[in-house]
Amino acid sequence: MSVSPDAAGALRPQSLLSSVLDNNALQDAVPENQLSFALYSASNRMIRLHKPLLDPLGLTFPQYLVMLELFHDAPRSVGELGARLAMDTGTITPLLKRLEASGKVTRTRDREDERRVLVALTDAGEALREALWAVTDKIGTTCQVPGERQEALRDTLGAFARPICGDGVSGDQDVG
Repeated sequence: MSVSPDAAGALRPQSLLSSVLDNNALQDAVPENQLSFALYSASNRMIRLHKPLLDPLGLTFPQYLVMLELFHDAPRSVGELGARLAMDTGTITPLLKRLEASGKVTRTRDREDERRVLVALTDAGEALREALWAVTDKIGTTCQVPGERQEALRDTLGAFARPICGDGVSGDQDVG
């Protein structure tokens, strides 16, 4: 808190908020001017775009991401999947249990290290490969962002999403 003179010359405490108001900075505080709001809105839109394509396949958006990761490289440990997808154990474990219950993946203990659980695709999960590639293609065209701009946007957001040493925020913390 700072102190500044009022109209009569008397010193009065000036709060941080009034200082911001004095600097007309509040005009930037509306949601549409905030990076956080743009990211939130874009994330919501992407999930809404995926939903009608994933519902018929019996997948949620996070499950879709797990499946894509397993198509790339399987089997994977639960920890590896969580790290690659920025999901903590409390998020990814129930998600994997639902995928296993639906017959799309298996979870087994690693024979070399019993502490690790390995996740692999079942035949039913593997059978979704073409359909999920089609979802990826459909989203790419639905976004109406040219390929080069999509790549630049993805790279920028990817760099932003990776935790920065010493920033005090890691990708696996929930907010709110």
